Amino acid sequence: MSLPRQRVTLITLGVADLDRARRFYAAWGWTPRPSDAEGVVFYQMHGAALALFPLDELAADQGRPGARLGTGAITLAQNCADPAETDAVWQSAVEAGATALKRPEKVLWGGYSGYVADPDGHVWEIAHNPFWQLDPDGSLAPEAI
Repeated sequence: MSLPRQRVTLITLGVADLDRARRFYAAWGWTPRPSDAEGVVFYQMHGAALALFPLDELAADQGRPGARLGTGAITLAQNCADPAETDAVWQSAVEAGATALKRPEKVLWGGYSGYVADPDGHVWEIAHNPFWQLDPDGSLAPEAI
């Protein structure tokens, strides 16, 4: 069986302090999956998972022990059903401890979005894209793009 190449099943964020990162995501409303693995936290998402893993251990796991890993070069995005939900999700992230980078606003491509950074500097875009359809569970509908 050949699986499609165009997919992501796990996103791992390197974090400086695993307990601090866990507290932030809990305060933002994320629930970790039960796991027997020590030193990593997993969150089930729609069709994929998010992991929090200590930076030094992530560098070693990549075969680059001692490498200084950075953040902010990518953006994780959470699409919302409308601008009101966008505002609410953005505000909940800030209240949980995220750094406000840009308040949600109308943007030139016709949507509405804002940005926050988690305590380790990982950037999240919180957006409403009126051109993309979301399924009832909040995942991106296959025909959306």
